[in-house]
Amino acid sequence: MPINRRFTLVRRPVGMPVDADFSLVSETAPALEEGQFLLRNHYASLDPAMRGWMDDRPSYMPPIRLGDPIRASTLGVVAESRNPDFPVGAWASGLGGIEDYTLHQRGSGRLIDPQALPSVTNYLSLFGGVGPTAYLGLLDVGQPKAGDTVLVSGAAGGVGSLVGQIAKIKGCRTVGIAGGPRKCERLLRDYGYDAAIDYRGKSAEELTAAIREAAPDGVDVQFENVGGIILDAGLMTLNPKARVVLCGLISQYNSEPVPVNNLWQLIVKGARIEGFIMTQYAHRIAEAVPELSNWLKEGKLRIDEHIEAGIENALPAFLRLFEGTNEGKMILKLA
Repeated sequence: MPINRRFTLVRRPVGMPVDADFSLVSETAPALEEGQFLLRNHYASLDPAMRGWMDDRPSYMPPIRLGDPIRASTLGVVAESRNPDFPVGAWASGLGGIEDYTLHQRGSGRLIDPQALPSVTNYLSLFGGVGPTAYLGLLDVGQPKAGDTVLVSGAAGGVGSLVGQIAKIKGCRTVGIAGGPRKCERLLRDYGYDAAIDYRGKSAEELTAAIREAAPDGVDVQFENVGGIILDAGLMTLNPKARVVLCGLISQYNSEPVPVNNLWQLIVKGARIEGFIMTQYAHRIAEAVPELSNWLKEGKLRIDEHIEAGIENALPAFLRLFEGTNEGKMILKLA
């Protein structure tokens, strides 16, 4: 049986994860039973949500057990199989781990066509979690109308960059918030945002002023990926009956939560805030994929991927998400 390198969790992180929280181990891949197949992982998706899975607290998924590999969506080639639906040599994807080989049970995983998209890694980006999240989170929860102003935090990230582009397709004015002049330039040049705001070095009051300048008619949809003072600032610019899509709070995942002081704006504006999580919309992914695919073919969508290589680089690649140094959807190449 092949040797399986696994990037495992050995200690619950406190704050930002460090090397001592993980161990890279080598084990013999298990023998297969009827209905199982062994996937040789070529790529793994790195997402902020993985940080929450490392904590032992109630969530929409159970915490990663100590000694288990870090949970991740992966794609690769079937190396061995006792499942006729997944023949050896076929490409497949599924929820696995940061490891060379993942053992899939009957009923898990899906076959993919590596020739159907410009890059097979698109199955972890536009057609993985971020594309349907952007599509369904914005259109189903945010419910933008032509002429609305859509404010997006984390606007240069995998989800945020797509939210801005979809909002433009739907006829909205878009304002993106990102960290640093380089990312703000990309918002305008690559993703078609109408205005870009650099949050670095700004207080909540300064951010509020910057949003009001960029959106003088107020904000109708706030798509929130970051939280903290960015969420607070955006709340002060909402229009009556505005919708706040709470998709992520990446600024909070490695620190104590920052109080949100301006929720009272939801009362005075008659606005609403609603959390979005893809697991509750899994049955509607098929609804999003055809339209995303058409927009991609028509040149209306740009998808950027940041690929780092090597399982030994799993932690520094993952930390890029919190440092804001990735440029596009973060993916780890394993093979």
